Amino acid sequence: MSAPRSFLLLAVILLLSATSCRKDPEMTTPDPVEDELYFPPNNGSGWETLSPESLGWDTSKIPDLLQFLEDGKSRAFLVLKNGRIVIEAYFGKNLLGTADFNSQANWYWASAGKTLTAFTVGLAQEDGYPDIQNSSATYLGTGWADITAEQAEAITVRHHLTMTTGLDDGVNNSDCTDKECLVYLAEPGTRWAYHNAAYTILDRVIEGAAKQDFDDYFHSRLTQKIGMDGFWTYLDYNHVYFSTARSMARFGLLNLNKGKWKEEAIMSDLQYFNNMTHPSQDINESYGYLWWLNGQGSYMLPGIQLELPGSIIPAAPSDL
Repeated sequence: MSAPRSFLLLAVILLLSATSCRKDPEMTTPDPVEDELYFPPNNGSGWETLSPESLGWDTSKIPDLLQFLEDGKSRAFLVLKNGRIVIEAYFGKNLLGTADFNSQANWYWASAGKTLTAFTVGLAQEDGYPDIQNSSATYLGTGWADITAEQAEAITVRHHLTMTTGLDDGVNNSDCTDKECLVYLAEPGTRWAYHNAAYTILDRVIEGAAKQDFDDYFHSRLTQKIGMDGFWTYLDYNHVYFSTARSMARFGLLNLNKGKWKEEAIMSDLQYFNNMTHPSQDINESYGYLWWLNGQGSYMLPGIQLELPGSIIPAAPSDL
């Protein structure tokens, strides 16, 4: 699911070192900060904080930052330092427009939800359900797409994760997961295209492999283990996740710590994790397993078959 700029409303920045808001070292002396990652309790609203002043940040710039976010119609903005909240701000109204947006209000993740699905596929493979090297037809059955049996057999679960199924993203509705919308265009693995329908079908892959509802599996294996709240729902063909901004921050912390929450390895398969967060193919270097990657030599964008040079966000950290 894509969304216009004005509706990309959840912004969570996880900082190991923050330099953009820092004063000259001669102007302030930051307090010592623990390097070890902090994880908030799974229950309740408790979450340790740090002040920008204690980190030596130039706090005179913060009002301009918050005004910029509000002007851009953001709903939530969090900055964490080693897991502790340094800045937390909310803007505008809730989904129904009935109250101010706050830390308990939900908003949709839009395409950021793809990272949740990629992580869940890894958990399911770790549990012995789908093998991403297998044909997705193994778990979807026959007739899931308007292609031949041989063409379907050639599409693996990994092709869905890497946006290289070869299915035609130029159909009238590229979100449509009905059989007649899923047609052959290219040999799997030879063409990268940002195709929502091919991604959304991964939910059915997990259900077919694990023999349980995707939402139930997701909750038992991920959200309840790290204290996330939220829910999945269908908006037309898109399976979209809604949660609080703090829940998004929890998932960010989990990935910052390579799948480990406190002392528990939520994802033990570090090979899968590394593959997920590194270039997954040589067509679009800036794409892993449903993750956008910065700091690569080239990138492609949704809707165009053109390789562009450089990082996708040149001004951002290369390991974003």
